Amino acid sequence: MSIFLMMMAVFLVFVFLGIPVSFSIGLSTVAAVLAKGMPLAFVSQMAFTGLDSYTYLAIPMFILAGYLMETGGLSKRLVNFAASLVGNIHGGLGIITVLACAFFAAISGSSPGTVAAVGAMMIPPMVEKGYDRDFSAALTASAGSLGVLIPPSIPMVLYCIAGEVSIGEMFMAGFIPGFLMTAALALTTYVISKKNGYKSDEGEFEWKKVAASFKEAIWPLLAPVIILGGIYSGIFTPTEAAVVVVVYSMFVGLFITKELKVSDLPGILYKGAVTAGTTVFILAFAMAFSRYLTLNQIPQLIGSVILGITGNVHVILILFVLLCFVTGTFLETASQVLIYTPLFLPTLKGLGVSPLHFGILLTVGTMLGMMTPPVGINLFVAQGISGAKISKMTKAILPFLFVMLFVQILFVFFPGFSTFLPGLFSK
Repeated sequence: MSIFLMMMAVFLVFVFLGIPVSFSIGLSTVAAVLAKGMPLAFVSQMAFTGLDSYTYLAIPMFILAGYLMETGGLSKRLVNFAASLVGNIHGGLGIITVLACAFFAAISGSSPGTVAAVGAMMIPPMVEKGYDRDFSAALTASAGSLGVLIPPSIPMVLYCIAGEVSIGEMFMAGFIPGFLMTAALALTTYVISKKNGYKSDEGEFEWKKVAASFKEAIWPLLAPVIILGGIYSGIFTPTEAAVVVVVYSMFVGLFITKELKVSDLPGILYKGAVTAGTTVFILAFAMAFSRYLTLNQIPQLIGSVILGITGNVHVILILFVLLCFVTGTFLETASQVLIYTPLFLPTLKGLGVSPLHFGILLTVGTMLGMMTPPVGINLFVAQGISGAKISKMTKAILPFLFVMLFVQILFVFFPGFSTFLPGLFSK
């Protein structure tokens, strides 16, 4: 346990010194390996073998698909469809933003990508219609976090790889929690908008408008159907599904919407490679970190400590939720998933907690981390679009943050939200 505490101390010192998380994880592993007298080659070997998996191909493919859909005009059609569903109610533009983020989340798998795509289209109109700039940016940063909860989700893929959980079942587990979180954010937006007098001028709800916008949005809305339908029908694996959605996005952008140009592809490939490369770099060192913990039976020690405090599963899960909430302020998504999965999943499985249930709690924990400084990437993406100040955005985001934390605690006590659909479709 002393070696583990040293690892965490080294890791936290490097993080607070501003060293990139990937290097912080790698250097803490190197320190532990040297302290244990193990050969240094262990780190490079574990990093390489940890990445030597066919499943990892899904990560760059989902990232690339998100960029293709954004450039191909699919996100714009999703926003228009969301607008048709909202009538003349308080906070109409804000609720449209929440729904648009939910729709885009179902095709992108990326939270910052969702904020960028929807925020660029929704923040300027909200500010123009009298919405507070800080509120508009905070709302978009909050709703954009749905990108990791509503499948397909890159953090879910990482969790499934680290915890050896079925990606298809994990994706299915995200639907009900994703719907509930979307509803909670929309309701919060309505309450705040009514209090501040943010009215909508979208006009009355009309089925004719819904039908027309649905016709335009049918192509992007088909993407999650193709992904999950293909996986559950056995036509292709989750990794192959990621490749299929890339081809589908490119086809729709080039030949259906015709907003994606061949000349755009090099830039899209470059952005996708940079984003994926950063994620995979963290992944390599995190896998070495994880393998070291496993070989030295650190998860079993953590389990003994937890059970020494309490044997109540609900209390343990609430403590885990609070841990994610705190560490999410300085750990980014991939790091949280890849560090906490090997540490906590074995113990919780032994206590009868479904890996799908734990996966949803961990995923929501990463959502909250994306909204809190100093590592809250969604805040910085929304700030770049809106021009708002981070300090004021942080204050404006608090109502959404606490509502999402409350919903996450509800998930602790009602695991059926996560396990019902996978159980239904596995029969």
